[in-house]
Amino acid sequence: MTMPTNASAAAHALTDVTASDSTLRRFLHGLPGVDAVGLEGRAASLGTRSIKTTAKAYAIDLAISMVDLTTLEGADTPGKVRALGAKAVHPDPTDRTTPSTAAVCVYPDMVATAKEAVAASTVKVASVATAFPAGRAPLAVKLADVREAVAAGADEIDMVIDRGAFLAGNYMKVYDEIVAVKEASGAARLKVIFETGELSTYDNIRRASWLGMLGGADFIKTSTGKVAVNATPANTLLMLEAVRDFRAQTGIQVGVKPAGGIRTTKDAIKFLVLVNETAGEDWLDNHWFRFGASSLLNDLLMQRQKLATGRYSGPDYVTVD
Repeated sequence: MTMPTNASAAAHALTDVTASDSTLRRFLHGLPGVDAVGLEGRAASLGTRSIKTTAKAYAIDLAISMVDLTTLEGADTPGKVRALGAKAVHPDPTDRTTPSTAAVCVYPDMVATAKEAVAASTVKVASVATAFPAGRAPLAVKLADVREAVAAGADEIDMVIDRGAFLAGNYMKVYDEIVAVKEASGAARLKVIFETGELSTYDNIRRASWLGMLGGADFIKTSTGKVAVNATPANTLLMLEAVRDFRAQTGIQVGVKPAGGIRTTKDAIKFLVLVNETAGEDWLDNHWFRFGASSLLNDLLMQRQKLATGRYSGPDYVTVD
């Protein structure tokens, strides 16, 4: 692939690749193949980096500020969402130096409740939409889902792609849906979820990453947290490479959100090392990197208190989500 000489030329060239199904297919299948052994080896090696105490304290606070505190259960109640919002604003009520989380993530019918719970704070309200998690609904239904969430006050929309269409090679259908959802999202930032555990190959994850960014994603996101394989260091590393290369070609920066399966402070720090070593410091901010998680925050708070006091708290130190 010939590299354009400037960002403007790059953006124009990438617009051309979505002109038809054949040009889009040619572009996506022309992306370099992924060396699975090399990818997994690099992800594993970066995960062994040692972190000094002062750096660990910084990393914990940074990770807390990057959490999209999430509840996506059929049994969600307004009371549970209000409690989650309060926790997002003040994760540790006994220590107001603890940063707020980036967002709370809820179903569309809970957006208004979440919005009220985080009012007058920096915490955003994210809403899953587009028939989450399966994405099996007509486009009109998906767009109505998005508009309802935005009308209720959602700052961010987390959409799922049609994995069936993608795996069947119908890339233009997936692209057109992303574009339509982006338009329906209005001023809300759009996170495009690939469900990497269902895409089968690293090559598919690379193609989905570029497809999402071509469609206008503000973030690309690994997974829903509802399947067996969710975020892994390897698939997140691959997506970080994609956003890095996309910015190099177009000048447009896109965020990354690994979601599902990240439960411990040790895990979170490994992902932050991946970000720093792959995409760079520009992504070490919650505007460009997020953790989709529910239980991770509790472990971050426990480890934060351990660094501050030298001991672990009792089991009642953090709330049970």
